[in-house]
Amino acid sequence: MNIATKGLSSILILFLFFSSCKETPEPVFDLDAGVPNFGLYDQNGEFHNLYYNSDAKAVVLYIQGNKCPIVRQAVPDLKVVRKEFRDKGVKFLMLNANVQDDRASIAAEAEEFDIDFPILKDEAQLVAESLQLHRTAEAIVIDPFTWSIVYRGPINDRMGYESQRDNADNHYLSDALNSLLADEEIAEPTVRSVGCLIKRLHDDPAAYANISYEHDVAPILLDKCMTCHVEGGIAPWQMKDHATVFGWSMMMREVLRTRRMPPYHADPEYGELKHDLSLSTEELQTLVHWIDAGAKKDGDRDPLAEYKAVAPIWDKGLPDLVFELDQEDIPATGIVDYRYQEHDIEITKDIWATGFQILPGNREVLHHVLVSVIYPDGFMEPIDRRSPWLDGLLAAWAPGGETEVFPDHTGRAIPKGSKLHFQMHYTTNGKAQSDKSTVGIYYTDQQPENEYLMVGAFNTDLQIPPGEKRYENKAKHLFEHDATLYALFPHMHFRGKAMKFTLLYPDGKREVVLNVPNYSFNWQRGYLFEEPLKLPARTVLYIDAIFDNSKQNTFNPAPEKTVYWGDFSFDEMLIGFMSFEYHDNNEALSMN
Repeated sequence: MNIATKGLSSILILFLFFSSCKETPEPVFDLDAGVPNFGLYDQNGEFHNLYYNSDAKAVVLYIQGNKCPIVRQAVPDLKVVRKEFRDKGVKFLMLNANVQDDRASIAAEAEEFDIDFPILKDEAQLVAESLQLHRTAEAIVIDPFTWSIVYRGPINDRMGYESQRDNADNHYLSDALNSLLADEEIAEPTVRSVGCLIKRLHDDPAAYANISYEHDVAPILLDKCMTCHVEGGIAPWQMKDHATVFGWSMMMREVLRTRRMPPYHADPEYGELKHDLSLSTEELQTLVHWIDAGAKKDGDRDPLAEYKAVAPIWDKGLPDLVFELDQEDIPATGIVDYRYQEHDIEITKDIWATGFQILPGNREVLHHVLVSVIYPDGFMEPIDRRSPWLDGLLAAWAPGGETEVFPDHTGRAIPKGSKLHFQMHYTTNGKAQSDKSTVGIYYTDQQPENEYLMVGAFNTDLQIPPGEKRYENKAKHLFEHDATLYALFPHMHFRGKAMKFTLLYPDGKREVVLNVPNYSFNWQRGYLFEEPLKLPARTVLYIDAIFDNSKQNTFNPAPEKTVYWGDFSFDEMLIGFMSFEYHDNNEALSMN
């Protein structure tokens, strides 16, 4: 092929590309319609909630798509607008709804073309559906006071499908923002955009009527929701039948779109985890689209009505040690500080715990339980413990928690003369309650090969300024010996926003093994690896935490105060708990 032929081929390809961009008519969109809240990850693994930007004067949502030449060439123009409104309270975000783009490819595109905006990935296309997105390169201006769209269209008129000019005659986005900030009527609230077409997977809402409650919806609810939404569960209502779900369906759609439910906050981009309650893209689409279609029931069966919640029992048989805790009385309202109990262990010989199970007495109010061993005087502890709640934890439970059986050949030392120290945290639910929980421990008197450790890497040097939306701090842990890492457990309080765990191996390789970008103090989960991680000696685990002490943090009890490290919920903590075993370090097991 000669140069002339190659040139003609390139022109033909560009002509076909831009022609395809101009198919389908523009949608008719009601500007007075409110924009529903949503929660999405960006290309860097951070979590964004639209309504979190309630303190902004305006939110600009620019529709991005990988490899779209119009988007690529418009990014400098958008940066100019951002610079113009940098100090005027305007928030700039991008959104990608392309089925062919994933977060890794979006991150690569952003790096290559110097796109330094957060690019929110709309995998389920629920935002694309609610905003009726059909093209990239469209700028949408949202008024946070009403959460309505006040402008949608191009940044300016510099770009065409087959052409571009050095300068624009009309600066639509800047004009719209200036008018909004001046509380003036926007002259052109809608302008036809040029951009690349977005393939919507579910473009016909009429097809949602084919989603079956019995065969499609109920199985998801049974699998992902019935841990909590049962009689006596911590959820405020029970999914006891279709009629109940129908009545709650609009609220369900809201918490699904914002990713508040199910309450599982690990970023799915990193690793395979056990007991994963998160919804797949397909499951999320199924539930929301079924609700959009009216949340109708089909058939004669109601799987939820047939479901019988099983009362908590000992999963592995009767434990070797059972502790019935003293009753705790919980008020109807208010914040309840941690409750503590201490109990003797009636054993006449040294033992090694091999597993545990905690049976909550009242799941409606019990938030979490931590169990620590208080060793007798003179006992050489398995690690240099700095605090019973930071190092050497024996057991932990939070809603959704499972029976934990320690790995074969491991155990936790409990010498005779030890005591168990219990920390309980409760949440109020509008009615005075009481709780009397039970803890079971499985053990052996045969020394295992390795100690199964739970250690907390922490940083007490916290000083979070009043109103600070993004306060960053970190901690780290050095694995001195070859180790196997089984689980991680992020712990912060009301200001906690995100926590990321990154391994630095001795050869210099870095690996993110857990990202929790949407941390919630209400749901403190441990994350167990499906396949435990083998770590060579001198591996370092880095823990990066973000705190939010602003009014936009709805959990924040006092955004006007500086926050320091402390035990109470209104103080703060930065702890990354980890469960692991050291290899060939048996001197720590001796109990003499």
